[in-house]
Amino acid sequence: MQFSESWLRTLVNPALSSAELAHLLTMAGLEVEAMETAAPAFTGVVAAEIVSVARHPDADRLNVCQVDAGDAALRQIVCGAPNAAAGMKAPCALPGAVLPGDFKIKTAKVRGVESSGMLCSARELGISEDAAGLMALPADAPVGQSLRDYLDLDDCLHTLKLTPNRADCLSLVGIAREVAALTGAPLNLPRTPQVAVAAPQTRAVRLQAPAACPRYCGRIIGGVDAKAPTPEWMRRRLERSGLRSISALVDITNYVMLALGQPLHAFDNARLSGDIRVRMAASGEKLLLLNGQEIALSDDILVIADATGAKAMAGIMGGEESAITLETTEVFLESAFFAPAAIAGRARRHNFSSDASHRYERGVDWDNCANALEYASALIVEICGGAAGAVTDAVDKAHLPKRPVVRLRPPRLAKVLGTPFRAAEITQYLTRLALPFTRVSTDFLVTPPSYRFDIEIEEDLIEEIARVHGYENLPAPEPKGQLAMLPQPENRRAQTSLRQQIADRGFQEVINYAFVPEEWERDLAANALPVRLANPIASQLAVLRSSLLGGLIDNLVTNLKRKQSRVRLFETGRCFAYAGNGHRQPWHLAMLAYGTRLPEGWGRDTRAIDFFDLKGDVESLFAPAELSFIRCEHPALHPGRAASIQLAGKRVGHIGELHPQWVQKYELSAAPIVCELELEALASRTLPAYAEVSRFQPAIRDLAVLVDQALPLDDILRGMKQHAPSQICAIQLFDLYQGKGIPEGRKSLAFRIVMQDTQRTLSDADIDLAVTGITAYLKQHFQAQLRT
Repeated sequence: MQFSESWLRTLVNPALSSAELAHLLTMAGLEVEAMETAAPAFTGVVAAEIVSVARHPDADRLNVCQVDAGDAALRQIVCGAPNAAAGMKAPCALPGAVLPGDFKIKTAKVRGVESSGMLCSARELGISEDAAGLMALPADAPVGQSLRDYLDLDDCLHTLKLTPNRADCLSLVGIAREVAALTGAPLNLPRTPQVAVAAPQTRAVRLQAPAACPRYCGRIIGGVDAKAPTPEWMRRRLERSGLRSISALVDITNYVMLALGQPLHAFDNARLSGDIRVRMAASGEKLLLLNGQEIALSDDILVIADATGAKAMAGIMGGEESAITLETTEVFLESAFFAPAAIAGRARRHNFSSDASHRYERGVDWDNCANALEYASALIVEICGGAAGAVTDAVDKAHLPKRPVVRLRPPRLAKVLGTPFRAAEITQYLTRLALPFTRVSTDFLVTPPSYRFDIEIEEDLIEEIARVHGYENLPAPEPKGQLAMLPQPENRRAQTSLRQQIADRGFQEVINYAFVPEEWERDLAANALPVRLANPIASQLAVLRSSLLGGLIDNLVTNLKRKQSRVRLFETGRCFAYAGNGHRQPWHLAMLAYGTRLPEGWGRDTRAIDFFDLKGDVESLFAPAELSFIRCEHPALHPGRAASIQLAGKRVGHIGELHPQWVQKYELSAAPIVCELELEALASRTLPAYAEVSRFQPAIRDLAVLVDQALPLDDILRGMKQHAPSQICAIQLFDLYQGKGIPEGRKSLAFRIVMQDTQRTLSDADIDLAVTGITAYLKQHFQAQLRT
């Protein structure tokens, strides 16, 4: 919304500079995003009259003009403009003047003839792009007066960036109301003279879609002169509001829209037939619009029609068939209220927009229709002549917007804004905002006016009070509160310390979107029912992740494309899955290792990383707790190189080599080792407990047994530790052998058994008894044979 400050000051004139006014509006929620003067800076230009014009003696296209610029004597100026003529008034740049672009004027000879100044076009002064000839000034322009003063070229043009809820400020009257409320300056609204009914013609109006159009005002004005010129003051205000002058009738409707915020439309009454019908379009009905676009209407588009068919898209744009022209002598003037829901999106559907639709989509004052019609009628009769008929005002009160009373409670106001307000202050602010109210006890019952669509709940009134009081005037006390140290249980590990521990092992942390391609969920998690987003930020990020592995593999691909041959990544984050009628959002930790075991360097191991390297990293995170790794199948992992991770018999994650299918799909030269864990399992830790250190020498025995080749080592170790006598303090595998001397289908496991007592030195009998017990357990449960 662009407006002229000089126009605004005819309605309200606060004692503020242009910059202060812009700041005031911005701080009140009407952001001023641009300020500029009506014309760029120039000096030394006055209004002048051409007294005589003669041909230049040495140039066919130049004229020698005698110009009255308000000096004692006439000035001689050489001019090449084709429209220069005696009696014409035009801008004259005197010697010493500086025009836009730092163009300096001085006395000079042009083809041997002295020229003392320059007659200017509008383009040379930066006023418009018209360069066809001299800028013609009105006949009553005072000779010698500064052009900037005469045309008010220092007028500041403000451009507002309005939020959609403030449709009331899409007019000069609306902005003036705001300024008056914010400053307390008196408001001088334009007076609307009642136009005398001087003609009998009327046209009936039928509201056939009252929910979409509950009020429609119309009037016939006959005997108009459509060729009448638009007054200079109106044309100037229109242009400084961003609208070009078209013709007097069109300019008047645009002017009233800018002034009052009520869009109007003028039909050529001679092109209408029968009653005006406000109805929904018939599906497929055709309409040629004023912009030359022919559209096929759908049945949800509101139209203005007569007996022969649709004539205009209601609240959006008129039709070419009923458009006014310079030959029009009788107009039917429309001023209506169309419901925002009936207009919103219809113009954009056909790839265009209009000033009328921009206003109707946000809400127009339905109580201002008749007033705007009278104002426009008065201007038409004044400028174009003619005789006005009676106003047809069709209203369906049942469908007019309701304005429910909104209660404002001073205690709630104080709580939200952080400072109390006296009843007298609230009364003053509501009065300045022109919000009528009554008092019930200490509360204020406010009835929003018809032009304030944005006031519906108590918080809206609180915002209004804050705006008028001034956000800058609200106190900003330092926050106060009772702060207490939250307990930090020793058996819980903070996520930050866990992440630091992983980083210390050479991994780099990444943070990925929780929104992932559905393909990842299908490939890496076999998730056929991912949590789907209602409004994804991108079509390819349509679901929420149930696994972190997809993001890490994508990060790996990105790093490999950048020639990073060794990659170690980890991520902590929430995953999402359905759980009954709701959702689960557990925290997960995922790790990925790719490339060599150690960074490249002289004398370093260049072996590629394998399952056991990442397994060791995982075990270090859980230490001193012991984990079990049990062979499993997982859609993301290699069928024979994957294991589930168990803690105290409960599955807490999985680890393994990426499945060859995904290695090929994602174009990886080698398979990375990945794991994914439940973060909650890592957050819990066992507190250290005191144990007496034995003063006696340990006894060490080695035990080698033959067992079935398919028997998992983890089952054997777990059973041995559970059934070992108290004197055995450690059992460790130190050799695995298969080959010569070992029966087929069997394997040799060698264990080192450490025994120690805190009270005495173990005797040979004690040692033999413990070893015998372990041997018997292995024979009984695993059919183990002692290897000699």
